[in-house]
Amino acid sequence: MHGSFMEPRRYRLFVAVLCRLLALLLLPAPAMAASNHIAAELIAPAAVAAGEETTLAIHMRPAKGWHGYWTNPGDAGLGMQLDWSLPEGASIGEPQYPVPHTLVVSGLMNHVYKSDYAVLVPFTPPADAAPGSRLPVRVKAQWLACTDEICVPERAELATEVVIGGSAPTDARFAEWMRRLPAPLDAPATMAITDKSLRLAIPLPASVELTAPHVFIEQDKLVDYAAPQTFARRGDLLLVTIPRARFAAREAGTVGGVLKFDDAGNGVFFIARPGEVPTGGEVIASGGDPVLPALPWLLLAALAGGLLLNIMPCVFPILSLKALSLARAGESEAHARIEGLAYAAGVIVACLGLGGALLILRAAGEEVGWAFQLQEPLVVVALLLLASAITANLLGAFEFAVPGFVAGRSPRSYTQGAFATGLLAAFVATPCTGPFMAGAMGAALLLPVMPALALFAALGLGIALPFLAVAFVPALRRRLPRPGPWMNGLRRAMAVPMGLTALALVWLTWKIGGPWFLAGALIFTLLVLAALTGAGLAQRRGKRALPAALLAVFAAIAGLFLLPRPDPGAAQVESVLDTRPFSEAALTDARASGKPVFVYMTADWCLTCKVNEEIAIERKETKQAFEKAGVVVLRGDWTRRDPEITRYLTAHGAAGVPLYVWYAKDGTAEKLPQVLTPALLAAKAGS
Repeated sequence: MHGSFMEPRRYRLFVAVLCRLLALLLLPAPAMAASNHIAAELIAPAAVAAGEETTLAIHMRPAKGWHGYWTNPGDAGLGMQLDWSLPEGASIGEPQYPVPHTLVVSGLMNHVYKSDYAVLVPFTPPADAAPGSRLPVRVKAQWLACTDEICVPERAELATEVVIGGSAPTDARFAEWMRRLPAPLDAPATMAITDKSLRLAIPLPASVELTAPHVFIEQDKLVDYAAPQTFARRGDLLLVTIPRARFAAREAGTVGGVLKFDDAGNGVFFIARPGEVPTGGEVIASGGDPVLPALPWLLLAALAGGLLLNIMPCVFPILSLKALSLARAGESEAHARIEGLAYAAGVIVACLGLGGALLILRAAGEEVGWAFQLQEPLVVVALLLLASAITANLLGAFEFAVPGFVAGRSPRSYTQGAFATGLLAAFVATPCTGPFMAGAMGAALLLPVMPALALFAALGLGIALPFLAVAFVPALRRRLPRPGPWMNGLRRAMAVPMGLTALALVWLTWKIGGPWFLAGALIFTLLVLAALTGAGLAQRRGKRALPAALLAVFAAIAGLFLLPRPDPGAAQVESVLDTRPFSEAALTDARASGKPVFVYMTADWCLTCKVNEEIAIERKETKQAFEKAGVVVLRGDWTRRDPEITRYLTAHGAAGVPLYVWYAKDGTAEKLPQVLTPALLAAKAGS
């Protein structure tokens, strides 16, 4: 779906908008002007001296709820386009914009104006213009008018007359419009640019108050507009660090921009040249950081999310390991506590390891999210080999006491087995998200490293709480059946859910890697099982099983290196609904259609997703309700890594799937619960 290079999202939006604009250019100008959501007027000063520079104003008046764009619109939008018709001998300069404001919609940062504003344009009349003459000036203007939900390309042909000389009263509006322009900085700024960031040193007196600072960069494709900007003071020098855009071209020349001081529209315009940018300074703001709940509430949400994860479908594949551990927990109080702590340690270590790896990958520029491990074909194959080996172990094909998972009989093997069970439980169970967990994991991707790791640890503790309760509460342990010969029968019975897990991983291997990749994985899985079965035969005969066990390990490692290249192809999605593949452009078009939009993010390895699809989404009742309401359905498949889906999940505060978002006809977005019912979707379609 994605190659080694993915075109930046703002250019896909730009092309879509430009196509609409070109189509609308064929309409008559009066009809267009009458329907504009941003009224435009070209205004000249009362009197102008021949040959002397003056200023024309394009006065823009957005209707309530609409906004226009700065010269660099940001992630989405379109700057104003001007085509002038001037008197002979006259000249026009570059448009000057007031200080813009930021607007974030679905994770996209826009540079906008939501109230009246004026674009000022330097104009010089002919030097030989006669006093009293009236010079006609016309401009064909094109711009984009948007709300937070939809955008409409607009245009108008504006005209005015410039009077040479004369004694008309001065238009007081020009003074106010000039005041709103960013003041030019009287000293040069310096910049240092790397692959990861743009660093600026802007000379600014320490007495200048910065209540809501933000830097708007004129050059496109240079910085990540939505990324947090860090501001620090070092005497009369303001140090700014802005993350680079992922596919930004490295710039070697000057960089122009506007530093906004506050939300009142005060700021300065600067031009930065390559030079020394000091480090350090006192950090005063990190602009763009989202507002998150307090850390204690996030920790509590992560703990509750982990606890509830135990009853989510995501945990079903490891029920066999949990059941045997619970059965053994009644053997003795000491063993129960040690095993409970070992299991909890395994879960927490796995959650910390996965969370740490996730943070490292994101810091390196990779667009990954929670459950990234199951988006890698080789990881899925490794889990297939492991699930197949555990199934054979449960059936008694061989004994494996270290790490022991379920088969060992000594206290040491119990501890090792509980720890390994915890590792596997967290690794397999965490890809899906449940109540409370989604918000906490989404926040973890935005917090500093240590608070983020604390959230991952709290999630692991929540997953382990039921086992810890059994281990440390005697009343709960007394309710468990006492250990006995029946445990061998239970062990073999638990091979069934683990075997089903292996079959599910076979299906996932095919979905994520294609038929040839699956064939190779099955061959190496059979070789591993044959070697382990040989080890079991040797064990039962009292012979050394080590050679066969080493052969199994060698076959597993060789399989991971020698498997054919994954190639899932363009598999067709079978759905009762009329679904379309999710993309940022598809979502923009769907929301602009004026119809309700249902976006659902899923993955083949997410059992919660599949349950929701079975009981709520892929239903004839849902299909009939959606068709009646004209609902546009966009399906995002996150089985393999997809940067667009990752950005969408992050923008909605979710670290993983499932995610369901409903857009009403008026464009209002609502995040739906992670457990769906047919009645909920039908009610949304009928609202």
